[in-house]
Amino acid sequence: MSAPSATPPGNTAPRRLIAVVVLVPLLAALALWAFAWPAARTAPRDLPLGVAGPTAATAQVEQQLNRHEGAFDIHRYADEAAARDAIEDRTVYGAVVVTPQGPELLTASAASPAVAQLLQQAVGQQAAAEGTQVKSVDVVPTPANDPRGAALNSSVLPLALAGMAAGAVVTLLGLRGIRAVGALAGVAALIGLVAASIAHSWLGVLSGDWWAEAGVLGLTTLAVSAAVAGLAALVGTAGVGIMAATIMLIGNPFSGAASAPQMLPEPAGAIGQWLPPGAGTTLLRSVSFFDGAAATGPALTLAWWAALGLGAVLLGAALKARGTSTEPATERELATVG
Repeated sequence: MSAPSATPPGNTAPRRLIAVVVLVPLLAALALWAFAWPAARTAPRDLPLGVAGPTAATAQVEQQLNRHEGAFDIHRYADEAAARDAIEDRTVYGAVVVTPQGPELLTASAASPAVAQLLQQAVGQQAAAEGTQVKSVDVVPTPANDPRGAALNSSVLPLALAGMAAGAVVTLLGLRGIRAVGALAGVAALIGLVAASIAHSWLGVLSGDWWAEAGVLGLTTLAVSAAVAGLAALVGTAGVGIMAATIMLIGNPFSGAASAPQMLPEPAGAIGQWLPPGAGTTLLRSVSFFDGAAATGPALTLAWWAALGLGAVLLGAALKARGTSTEPATERELATVG
């Protein structure tokens, strides 16, 4: 019986050409959608906002805010002190306080400079239409070295890239099991220390506890690198590309780093907070500017990504070792039968 003839090399060239012509524009369209769609649809959606003061006095303010249908999630507080506490606890992004002297707007630019500016415009325009002025107070301001929060926003992509690079390198070097876990953890720890030294000590764009910030930066990197290496350990090197694409095309644009999760179209805002870039940004803001307020949720998200990724690395190594150990036994059995 004659052996099957090999496929002529020339037949594969048209297929590869078609694949390139189709896949590259498709990836470009996907990237454009992922980054441009949230940016083009940025607007408040159930944005937590406080209203403080006597019920009779705040009724009109609430009515005016409710005209922006679906924009704000109103939280009511008895007085300015309670509203300030809510802002510092990251329950709301700001608050309108009704006082005898007129309305007062409390914001927290550290939570999101874009949201603080939006609230100033929305409340200020309404007050101007009524012939009054609004006093604005920034309860938790951004650092003087980064008044627009641009440096913090810019840290999302480098951390994601560092995590993807670490996971890919560990995979391509063939590190498995405990060695891979140790390499991923060590790299993440070093990146956290270096990033905190740059952002906090040198640039002065972070103002919280130095070690806590380094821990957040390292944990964010570990969540990404472990996910990349973990999926690759289970499905092969294709896992590197799959997870890298997920982080780059979904995690980064859906993170809400430049604005806030509630400013993105749904479900982008919610999805972004379940991925390392979004959770890492939210956690870094809480640790650096709000003394750790509302840090539990994003911290658990990052911890789960890291734990699942490292667990997948160990599981992949165990499965490969088991498969390797069974091959000689199978060969011996075949030899005995023969």
